[in-house]
Amino acid sequence: MVYAVVAGVLAGAVAAAPARDWSQVVGRTAAGTVLVGNPAAPVKLVEYLSYVCPHCAAFTAAAAPTLQARWIRSGSTSLEVRPAVGQPLDLAAAMLARCTGPRYPAFAEAVFASQAQWFERGADWQQANGARVNLYPVLARLRAAADGAGLSDIARTAGGMTTPAIDRCFATDAELNAVLATSTQAMGAIEGTPSFVLNGRKVGSATWASLEPQLRAAGAH
Repeated sequence: MVYAVVAGVLAGAVAAAPARDWSQVVGRTAAGTVLVGNPAAPVKLVEYLSYVCPHCAAFTAAAAPTLQARWIRSGSTSLEVRPAVGQPLDLAAAMLARCTGPRYPAFAEAVFASQAQWFERGADWQQANGARVNLYPVLARLRAAADGAGLSDIARTAGGMTTPAIDRCFATDAELNAVLATSTQAMGAIEGTPSFVLNGRKVGSATWASLEPQLRAAGAH
């Protein structure tokens, strides 16, 4: 009788255990790109994006309530992020995105939500300081651009990064080379951003409205 009661209590405890929130799991693929969600998810979505791309910002805002909050969270879907960058502010944002680690989803959401503001601020800063900053080494230029645009502030608030962590992000070529390698590969694989690959099948440029039914058909839930 006692054993039955104990077994019943344990069974209830197991049944009541909350499901894992996979949207908070961030890792790296073998190629070094950022992977959000369950590495063993049956639905695997690859997104090529640019942090200065308005269409990417619009996609992120439209997709978040379903893709991030439900399908990635449940573990049915994973999202691999491949930057396809083409200018200094974009490159600086992509480097910071990699360096935020587990806080990548919050950082990316904040960057896209405030894209118009930090991009305009960064453009103004570059116009005022470009002649001086262009004399810096490449990593120092990118760090200065991140600071001037306010991207470093977003990395602190949304990405949870400290100033020393931001310093380390721009201290060596590791993050820079990783972003450049992915961007070089992207240039031969896509026509524009955002572009997608779903379970190994190239979807190409897409809006959330056109991509959502394809994800559902693939098993996202």
